[in-house]
Amino acid sequence: MNESELYKELGILTKDRNRWKESIPYISSLLTHESVKIQAKALWLLGEIGLADPLSVQNAVPAIASFCDSPVPLLRERAVNALGRIGRGNYHVIEPFWASLFRFASDEEPKVRLSFIWASENIAANTPDIYENTMPVFEKLLHDTDDKVRMEAPEIFRVLGKRRPEFVRPFVEQLQQISETDKNDVVRIHCLGAIKATVSK
Repeated sequence: MNESELYKELGILTKDRNRWKESIPYISSLLTHESVKIQAKALWLLGEIGLADPLSVQNAVPAIASFCDSPVPLLRERAVNALGRIGRGNYHVIEPFWASLFRFASDEEPKVRLSFIWASENIAANTPDIYENTMPVFEKLLHDTDDKVRMEAPEIFRVLGKRRPEFVRPFVEQLQQISETDKNDVVRIHCLGAIKATVSK
């Protein structure tokens, strides 16, 4: 099966949730495929399966996490995303790798920094307490040079503002300032959303 046929097959499998669990060994085997596109798709699919049934992908998590060290930005991005999705389903399954995700806050590739924020939002949705002492990392991302990263950064403040407003309150003034001064509309709107989630609690 060539790359495009295999990619198409994985696309069909993505939609067929009934086959997910039985397909985990096969999908995991594709992590060693020569095609980056196939590896990336396999990482993404394992993340989605892991969100639905985290324990079913437990054995694949070390292999997924190994892609965090990939020189290919797309594979780092997908590995971080997958750990976030699985961690949303069950934090304990990805716990050994959680602390090392924070290095991606300063990854040279904006899409990887974006994935780090997104993964953190996923994990924080069900396990917010672990983020208590990490807020300065996200504060820095509010001032990222990349627009998309800045657009996403306030969202982790919103997620935590709903669940643990005390973590976010020290940053409300700063969020307010960004909501009034950032040149990007979405950044401003997302900052206001984070403030609203925090102060309404």
